[in-house]
Amino acid sequence: MSLTRVFPSQQVASIVRHYWIPRWNIADGAQVRQNVLDYPAMNLVIEADDARLYRALRGRSTRTLTGSGWAFGVLLQPGAGRRLLDASARSMPAAGVPVERLAAPHGGEVAAAVRDAYAGGAGEANHAGDAGEANAADHAMIAAFESWLVGLNLGPDPDAERVRDIVTAVESDRSLLRVDALAAQFGIGVRRLQRLITEYVGFGPKWLIQRYRLQEAAHALADVTPPRIADLAAALGYADQAHFGREFKTVVGTTPSEYLAEASRVRAGDES
Repeated sequence: MSLTRVFPSQQVASIVRHYWIPRWNIADGAQVRQNVLDYPAMNLVIEADDARLYRALRGRSTRTLTGSGWAFGVLLQPGAGRRLLDASARSMPAAGVPVERLAAPHGGEVAAAVRDAYAGGAGEANHAGDAGEANAADHAMIAAFESWLVGLNLGPDPDAERVRDIVTAVESDRSLLRVDALAAQFGIGVRRLQRLITEYVGFGPKWLIQRYRLQEAAHALADVTPPRIADLAAALGYADQAHFGREFKTVVGTTPSEYLAEASRVRAGDES
């Protein structure tokens, strides 16, 4: 398996956060299960036989890889996906929206152009290429996508830009643990904040704060010197360890103690 991440050109950087391009070639009879806590933004994903716009899921997203394949993923800036959909992110189905049904025109054509670019850029020849290193196929796919995106002539959307700023604030300032504090920082009411985040991300500001708190918790528990679970819960603003444990299991799929034990087993295996 390999995964390449590429930053967009300056021309589309206000809409695209980065491109992610996985390739995999799994042995017959084997499979790889991927569990991810989605970033709070939409992804446009083009594959050999499908192309859709997805929003983040409430809990952990899971995908099982078998055989061989590839994908061209576009992680959009928080709030930017709403401009391609022209509908509330909350209304999106978990299965995503096919590119042909987006409000942005010619979605099917850009999917075909990306697939042609993959083949024409020797994508199959470099199917197991080095992780993190873009090849000719990657650059060709990005060029095809950015040509389409620039051609849409998307004008400014002040609400989308504000949502991006709000998400960035929660991501970078871990002291923001309350919805009212977040609203106050941006000079808007709690109800206005609720409508903005729900409309452009799909879930409310409480979910947004929780998402980053639990990502931070997962990273801390996987560290070589993990904190005590009770101390971690208190540091992340939870009233008690039980509340933290319930939210962690709901989103991550295991209890904090189970996650900690699994991380310890993985580290022990790596060291041996």
